[in-house]
Amino acid sequence: MLNKKAVLVGYSGHALVVGDTAILSGIDLSYYTDKRENTNNVFNLEYLGFEGDVYYRHWSKNYSYILGIGDNSIREKTAQILLKNQQEILNIHHKSASISKLAKLGKGCFVGSHVSLNALASIGDFCVLNTGCIIEHECNIQQSSHIAPGAVLAGNVSVGCRTFVGANSVIKQGVKIGDDVIIGAGSVVINDIPDHTTVVGNPTKEINK
Repeated sequence: MLNKKAVLVGYSGHALVVGDTAILSGIDLSYYTDKRENTNNVFNLEYLGFEGDVYYRHWSKNYSYILGIGDNSIREKTAQILLKNQQEILNIHHKSASISKLAKLGKGCFVGSHVSLNALASIGDFCVLNTGCIIEHECNIQQSSHIAPGAVLAGNVSVGCRTFVGANSVIKQGVKIGDDVIIGAGSVVINDIPDHTTVVGNPTKEINK
């Protein structure tokens, strides 16, 4: 990894936080991909094109890729494209994050500043643990989910694939959250939530039916 040039996938919004963290971690961030060239090139990166384009020609063992995409479904699809082309996808974690040696972290994850990832927690591939969130003991977060800044998951919480837990939400110990769920910012979750559900409030109420 140390001899490879890193490519940031995406170059706006969440990608700026990821890129900044990568640079602070000492990663040689040199390139970016996106649907179009970004005129606000804050990290002075070279544009390689769009990795989802059939004409993209920069697949190389000399590159490592960093997922800078906040949207869960798009991030998952992009990761699948990278893996199909045998590209390495890096984990990025801020030096201030507290990651238990007993926790498991999949590939292609982002762990932001002041995150707490505690004992026996398990995080699937391509997940985002954003700034200051707390993942308590024995939580299980499946592939491509996003825990937003300041969210708190008490012990033994289960989160499915591609689920979004909004900023400053709190999930009670032992609650099970399904796949493709959206939990609004500031919500308090005290009961299980089924797949494909959007909830908000304290306590949460479903709003997508």
